[in-house]
Amino acid sequence: MPDTITQFDQAIESCRNLFILKLRDYGASWRMMRPSSVTDQILIKANRIRTIETKGNAMVDEGILPEFIGMVNYGIIGLIQLSLGFSDKKDISAEKALELYDSFMSKTRQLMIAKNHDYDEVWRAMRVSSYTDLILMKLMRTKEIEDHQGMTQVSEGIDANYMDIINYSIFGIIKLTE
Repeated sequence: MPDTITQFDQAIESCRNLFILKLRDYGASWRMMRPSSVTDQILIKANRIRTIETKGNAMVDEGILPEFIGMVNYGIIGLIQLSLGFSDKKDISAEKALELYDSFMSKTRQLMIAKNHDYDEVWRAMRVSSYTDLILMKLMRTKEIEDHQGMTQVSEGIDANYMDIINYSIFGIIKLTE
């Protein structure tokens, strides 16, 4: 049986490496995005995955894997934006952005470990297309919460949905690279 934590950490490393490269290219330009715009960016990526899964091919020469990686990184960006609020400029250094990335990824990883214990690795029996559908559902929930100014009656908040999206995306990365 493959070791989930090792595979998870390898997937995180791939996502983090791309995040670093993008920081070098653009800096923390994403600081201008409001959380709702981050949610919509993740929606674009999840919808593209579903479209490719449904149609069976892609017209743009990028597959599903880069979209899962993008959702991981935008999910972390979303958590950062929820924490700091959005800005009118790049107001943090690349080093600070990476420090925040690592902090939120660590919390998200801990959540995966706890849930994976309780659900006994059931994600391994799931189809990648189910991760896509669950991510899209989490996005619809997030949009509803955003439309209610972040207020919920009994449900988890936007941050919990972002963390679940990140974890399902990482499971997708693992499945696609096994």
